Amino acid sequence: MPPMLDVSDEVRAEIGDEEAARLLAGDSAPGTYDCTSCRTPGDTSMERTSTVLFVGEETAVLAFAHATCIPSQVVPVSEEQLQGAVQSIAGEETAGATAAAAPRQAVLGITCGLVLVKDEVCPALVIEPTGPIARPGDNGPDDDFLPILIEQGFLPVNDLSTPPSPLPGWSVLLAMGQLHAILQPGSAGAWWQAHQPLAVSEGWRQAVHRSNEVYVYAAPHGTIGQQPREDLLRDALERACGRGLLVAATMPLSGT
Repeated sequence: MPPMLDVSDEVRAEIGDEEAARLLAGDSAPGTYDCTSCRTPGDTSMERTSTVLFVGEETAVLAFAHATCIPSQVVPVSEEQLQGAVQSIAGEETAGATAAAAPRQAVLGITCGLVLVKDEVCPALVIEPTGPIARPGDNGPDDDFLPILIEQGFLPVNDLSTPPSPLPGWSVLLAMGQLHAILQPGSAGAWWQAHQPLAVSEGWRQAVHRSNEVYVYAAPHGTIGQQPREDLLRDALERACGRGLLVAATMPLSGT
């Protein structure tokens, strides 16, 4: 029985009719796979499966996902990020929504919102762990989340009215209007990965497509909290900024 594969027209255009036919016939399709979106196992003989083509400057990687998670599509990424995707797809690293340097396994919570910067409404992501973040081998009570991010290139925020500085090599992956990951440079892969694609508001999506960049703010556990309105989120960011507990970076948009 041929696999239950979906190959979109844009994927077919990239890989060619011959390779698409081989996939659909089962000659080059896997029986089982780890979904590139939600990271859980899939079976091409049992459930609809999407082909997802990650395209870099020089190379491309074909991955597979549950059709219920993400449709078949082409996702443009940088060459460095593609190498991280190769490792992630191959299962050589864990790209879950956990802090990479944290033996305490705190989950990185994420909030999408719009912030007013220089009289312009800008798309933002606010990252806050569900618990303190420690360095590997450190079992003490200290929370090293902000120092770790500063070492990676995030900068302290002194004024929310000023756009954060760009962070080279990092990007925000948006596919089919849903948030999938925050990608970091090289083979490190995803810094934050959605277990399931995260829906964003129409206003946020329109703002990000105007600018093609996202302001990513981060604060330690217990600083921001879950704010039900964007004005309350702004107030929480202002308080974190005033306490010296907020870092940020500007990241380009990957995908569509």
